[in-house]
Amino acid sequence: MRTFIFIATTFLLSCTGSKENDPVIRSQSGYFEAISKNDVQLGAPRKGEWLFVHKEKGQTFEQYKEAKPVRPSAARSVIYLLPIGDFTPMQEKAILLTRTYLEIFFQQKTVLLKTVSDDIVPASATREREEDNIQLLAPYVLDSLLKDKTPADGIALMGISAKDLYPKESWNYVFGLASYVKRIGVSSIYRLQNKRLDTANFRLCLSRMMNIFSHEIGHMMAFNHCTAAKCVMNGSNTLHETGQSPNRLCAECQKKLFWNFRYNNKRRLQQLTDFCRENGLEKDLNVLQLDLRAVEL
Repeated sequence: MRTFIFIATTFLLSCTGSKENDPVIRSQSGYFEAISKNDVQLGAPRKGEWLFVHKEKGQTFEQYKEAKPVRPSAARSVIYLLPIGDFTPMQEKAILLTRTYLEIFFQQKTVLLKTVSDDIVPASATREREEDNIQLLAPYVLDSLLKDKTPADGIALMGISAKDLYPKESWNYVFGLASYVKRIGVSSIYRLQNKRLDTANFRLCLSRMMNIFSHEIGHMMAFNHCTAAKCVMNGSNTLHETGQSPNRLCAECQKKLFWNFRYNNKRRLQQLTDFCRENGLEKDLNVLQLDLRAVEL
């Protein structure tokens, strides 16, 4: 349910298992081989889980390159975030921290735009659910609020909705929706905070935002769902299933991101580790520290 882009996803290959002509990739083979040992393979999908419902096949590193994903350039490289609706001070804090995280995760400048009102969404694109929960029609947000609104230097535009989202009448809700071609997406904070954000659930909400938002932006960068290892690009039908995927790209997906954006792998890993430590995200920190130890050996 995390996204409506039904596309094939990956079967993990060893970073050293195929011939690689790119000298930059070859120079990092030791890094990818080291972290691949920390990949946790997915078990057989259970009834109700994403892969039980959606029979996705996979996207290898070579298939990712063949998809010709958008690549950053001197003229276009910024990831933009657009808050939509009314946010509490604590929600605004979570959004600011998520912006910082995404900038580290993708190693690209990430800019938070001025908040816009969701009052412009017409009644025909909203509905009321249980407990006065007003939902916005996600495709309307993409096509009417975000389409053609990406700044000239932007490589992606992600809307962050204060209200819940739904993709069509037959669905109860959706965490997020993204378009490959247009490189726009929208995600909602509503269900990630257990309806109300407070000090007790702040870190949990922040970790969920990091997961969902990086996942959706990953789709904008032509990442398919990951099917072979536990990875932030795993598909998800429920918040519980989302919680089973780490805030970490598996080795194969990290290789895709590095091939596209060409950053310093060890520096990125250290920055992600520092961010999680500074913000008390113990679960995420433990996962990243395994990679850090692997590459330092």
